[in-house]
Amino acid sequence: MRKNNIAITALAFVIPTLFLRPAHAQAQAQAAKSAYTVMAPLDRYLVPDEKAEIALARSAAPASISNAAEVMVLRRDGYATAAKGSNGFVCIVERSWAQSTDNPEFWNPKIRAPICFNPAASTTFLPIFLKKTKLVLEGKSRAQILSATKAALDNKELPPLAPGSMCYMMAKRQYLNDDGKNWHPHVMFFVSGDAAKSWGANLPGSPVIASDDPEERVTVFMVLTGAWSDGTLAPSTTH
Repeated sequence: MRKNNIAITALAFVIPTLFLRPAHAQAQAQAAKSAYTVMAPLDRYLVPDEKAEIALARSAAPASISNAAEVMVLRRDGYATAAKGSNGFVCIVERSWAQSTDNPEFWNPKIRAPICFNPAASTTFLPIFLKKTKLVLEGKSRAQILSATKAALDNKELPPLAPGSMCYMMAKRQYLNDDGKNWHPHVMFFVSGDAAKSWGANLPGSPVIASDDPEERVTVFMVLTGAWSDGTLAPSTTH
């Protein structure tokens, strides 16, 4: 994962910092993140009202997609299906360990990242996050989570990424990290390996943002949308 002042969403998704901040503000932010050195009590990651978590998960995508999607919620023993779907999409609210293991907010209990995966990503990319969740709930350290995830990918315990894998992250109430908070609505595409150059991403004038994610062995491409999933306009990216 890139280390040049970026923040990640869930399931290894990176968000670029939009505004340069004074040095003292950056120092304050780093000091705050140092509080996330260990996992908080599990209750702080849970949503007490399961119906509220289902609604938040569905808000990741327009209702025309999410209303027919399967929804998984986080319980004490891991993610479980709380609502069955019919279109192959799966919506969940990711927690902080969707980020890379070296991210300073890996244990941030405030993170709630609604995301709705299409059928290809649901069966081949989502399993990585579910694997990490299992390891988290077993009390594994960051190093152990990284090692176990790498072994699962090497041993084909986790499936190879399917072509056409993508997801929606258009929830107005998302909290992606302490810097970006709810940032901007966007869609993301997953491509195996380091593929940013082949998409013309991160170039002047290109609407495509990309970041290599070596831990999950994909490049994540992001394209901002002009509205949240409920149809209301999103904030401008130029202010």
